[in-house]
Amino acid sequence: MALMPVTESMFLIAESREHPMHVGSLQLFVPPGDPHDFAEEVHTKFTDGEVHELFRKRPGRPVNVMGNLTWSREPDIDFEYHVRRTVLPSPGRIRELFQFLSLNHSTPLDRYRPMWEVHIVEGLADGRIALYTKVHHSLVDGVSALKLTLNALSADPDDRNGVAAWDPSLFREKKTTRGAPSALERITGGLTLGRTLAADLVDFLPTATRIGLRAMRNEGAQLPLRAPRTMFNVPIGGARRFAAESWSLERMTKVAKARGVTLNDIVLAMCSGALRSYLIDQEALPESPLIAMVPVSLRKPGEDKGPGNSISVILCNLGTHESDPLARLDAITDSTVKGKNMMRELNTLESLAIGAVTMAPLLFGPVPGFVNYTPPPFNVIISNVPGTSEERYWNGAKLDGIYPASIVCDGMALNITVASNGDSVNFGLICCRRSVPHLQRMLTHLENALEELEKAL
Repeated sequence: MALMPVTESMFLIAESREHPMHVGSLQLFVPPGDPHDFAEEVHTKFTDGEVHELFRKRPGRPVNVMGNLTWSREPDIDFEYHVRRTVLPSPGRIRELFQFLSLNHSTPLDRYRPMWEVHIVEGLADGRIALYTKVHHSLVDGVSALKLTLNALSADPDDRNGVAAWDPSLFREKKTTRGAPSALERITGGLTLGRTLAADLVDFLPTATRIGLRAMRNEGAQLPLRAPRTMFNVPIGGARRFAAESWSLERMTKVAKARGVTLNDIVLAMCSGALRSYLIDQEALPESPLIAMVPVSLRKPGEDKGPGNSISVILCNLGTHESDPLARLDAITDSTVKGKNMMRELNTLESLAIGAVTMAPLLFGPVPGFVNYTPPPFNVIISNVPGTSEERYWNGAKLDGIYPASIVCDGMALNITVASNGDSVNFGLICCRRSVPHLQRMLTHLENALEELEKAL
């Protein structure tokens, strides 16, 4: 058995039936020929071959005790369980696909097996084939999950060497001539890791204190527990609802250049305008601006830390109290610049610490009364996961869209995650089905928010 880092075990500890902690994605492919034959090809490739060690990891047993602290290795992968084929009911619209994904994303992964699934979905009226994947957040974060997906694709439409994302050939293995560690090496290695974890914990409190002082000195920096209460900040149930849509990268980039801001600022501005309109429809817009938690990857440009979790967060003022779209955009830009400047001053440990401190209130969400009687740390989670600017293919099938489906929890009933692919920017929205009605309307509001920015500029 191998000990889990706290950045992995925290997702297992926080998980319950109402709070599954997996990340997912919906990938749409245009097959080069008959859709059924392509689905058969995908299934054959995905159920034949070797599996990388990452996809063999499962929680230690007994899962209720050691499963939150250690990893074990599954020697035999049950492909019949992990790789599944589904045919949508007629008429095979995107609506039926979203309903399928909503139901499956509501179900926790089995802790007695490696915690991942792939669903090959046929029956779309337009002939496309969908892949819905879900992987537990203790194994990968959103950035590494998307990277694993894209690694299995090719920029060459004539390439017919496609393999599954878990194929060992896609991972850069470190060369070593050493054999398996001895029992003594495993024991001493565990003691070394324990001392490292203890040292990190000793450093955590003074680090968190320094972070708080830096944040307060940085005028205008957002701090947790300052967000207004909204209809999203409530206890949630286990059922989910999913919606997704794509927007032109060229169109969004044009707006960003016209205002001299980043593409991510435009993503946040679209979300801000959509949230404002949605809450006005629900007669639930607070007077104070909504605060978004925005994950930030700690992976340096060109740096490959491998799969796993390496993220922190900043808080962003969404300016939803402003009716003027440019005023909202200015509030967002000011907030993100200050947040990024503060992050640049921190080392990796401090960055992880500020993320842990910011997200810590979510761990107390299941405690009865906590969400209802404490101020929310933030109102919504908005993630922008880097994708690819190239068209990608799998055995000749063009990737026509990739839409993330992330996590919601008590006190945080809505999550918006964005990923780019080729010339499109893809928004994936996941929510508590009971707490956020008519999620589909958010897609219309996102389009309207982008149009407002275009007209204002």
